[in-house]
Amino acid sequence: MLLVYPVTEIVKYIPVLLGSVILGTTSGNPLWGLIPIVLVAGAGMARWFTTSYRIDADHVRLRTGLIARKTLSVPRPRIRSVDVEADLLHRVLGLAVLEIGTGAQAEKGEGFKLDALETSRIPALRAELLSHTGQIAPGTPTPAAADRVPRPDAAAASGREIGHWRAAWVRYAPLSLTGLAVIAPIAGLGAQYGLIDVVSDSAPVRHLGDDSVPVVAIVIAGLALFSVVLVSLAACAQYLATWYGLRVLDNGATLHLRHGLFTTRQITLDLARFRGATLNDPLLLRAARAAQLEMIMTGENPRQKILPQAPRTAVERTLDELLRTRKRPGTAPGEHPAGHFDEPRPTDEFGDGVRRREQAPAITGATLGTIPLVRHGSAAHRRRYTKAAWPVSAVVVAMVVLAVLAGPLPVWLWSIPLVFAVVMAALAEDRYRSLGHRVLPGSTGPTWLITRRGSLDRNRDCLESPGIIGWTIRRTFWQRRAGLASVVAATAAGKKAYLVDDIPYEQAVAMIEAVSPGLQGSR
Repeated sequence: MLLVYPVTEIVKYIPVLLGSVILGTTSGNPLWGLIPIVLVAGAGMARWFTTSYRIDADHVRLRTGLIARKTLSVPRPRIRSVDVEADLLHRVLGLAVLEIGTGAQAEKGEGFKLDALETSRIPALRAELLSHTGQIAPGTPTPAAADRVPRPDAAAASGREIGHWRAAWVRYAPLSLTGLAVIAPIAGLGAQYGLIDVVSDSAPVRHLGDDSVPVVAIVIAGLALFSVVLVSLAACAQYLATWYGLRVLDNGATLHLRHGLFTTRQITLDLARFRGATLNDPLLLRAARAAQLEMIMTGENPRQKILPQAPRTAVERTLDELLRTRKRPGTAPGEHPAGHFDEPRPTDEFGDGVRRREQAPAITGATLGTIPLVRHGSAAHRRRYTKAAWPVSAVVVAMVVLAVLAGPLPVWLWSIPLVFAVVMAALAEDRYRSLGHRVLPGSTGPTWLITRRGSLDRNRDCLESPGIIGWTIRRTFWQRRAGLASVVAATAAGKKAYLVDDIPYEQAVAMIEAVSPGLQGSR
């Protein structure tokens, strides 16, 4: 800790320290520039003398602060996750950072972190902190006793693997915006220090207008291709650094994730707070037959990933393991898992007197990521196109106004609304094809609500009925004219609100009754 804390503080204040060193060098007395380094390193060393933690039967307490003393106290039953992280320096020294998650939204730097713990103490300490989840049998040694009798990591040793990372998956990394998120701050920093001025004043840029149109087009295309390659490489590097070696283990009481190349992370989640999962497949990933998987849990990050960008078959398999075959904590031997479903009967979802069996196929042999959903009918179909027509109309009106004020526009310019209309029509059709829902009643476990919507960013949310605490039915003026409604399922987990959009009103009422029987009461 006497090494980790000073190094961490110095790295944090590198810009300030570089400025002080430069100032001391230019003033002729370089020793003055070293004073801030000594002060920062001293403050880091002081943390060792002022930081302590204590675990008793009811609470976990952390005391920090040199001038302003602060004590954080967390009731042990409120602990919902344990996150273990170790960067290169920690790994070289055999240390790790253990962070306790309680579901509260803490400010940056205000989380409950135990920094620079010996890795040999982590398994027993994590098991002790999560003992209330049921993964630890009575009589398990406490952390102090475990120091004398080393024990393996219970979450990793007894868990059943439901997902793992493969090196070939890195090809899906450029299909997300992570590369742009890596490059954008670097480009912004360069622009702040005059990189744009250097590029704009360079000879190739100043003489670009003197070249012919084909040369200019080739240069622009080359720059665009270079940008795409750079962003793709950044996305691949970030993907490898974050998700290398990922393993997802389920021991029935907790879900254990381990991943990372340079900085390793071990996340242990309490499955008693599990409420479902989201299969996210944006347009580019969907075109490559890929997706990513996120958890829906109370008190956790609403976008907690279980699998990153991966083949859709692998994501569907892990989703099926989570929702169908996993036995919830407390399931007695011989009972069916929580995801065991009754086969739904044929339904007349469009109200035309035709009972469509193909809309409700048998569950046997299918995964929850592939089960067909109930479509929302022709009214919802028309509404998708109506919404897509508004932007096209706005462009046409803007061009007409411009033509009136500035004179006739070039003929080729009028092709822009036509191309835009084709793109919006394709988007509207894809949005309708993505729209749907399904209620899967469980024979022994909970009923599941599956809802899907979106095109550019499509989500298939699988939410169990006990996690839904309320419903909201919204009907705009136009929805009332079309006989549609938007239903919001409220929950304390994940994104807090899950939308079933533009569903026929009669189906909306029947869906709520199927998921939460008796909740609507009588009117």
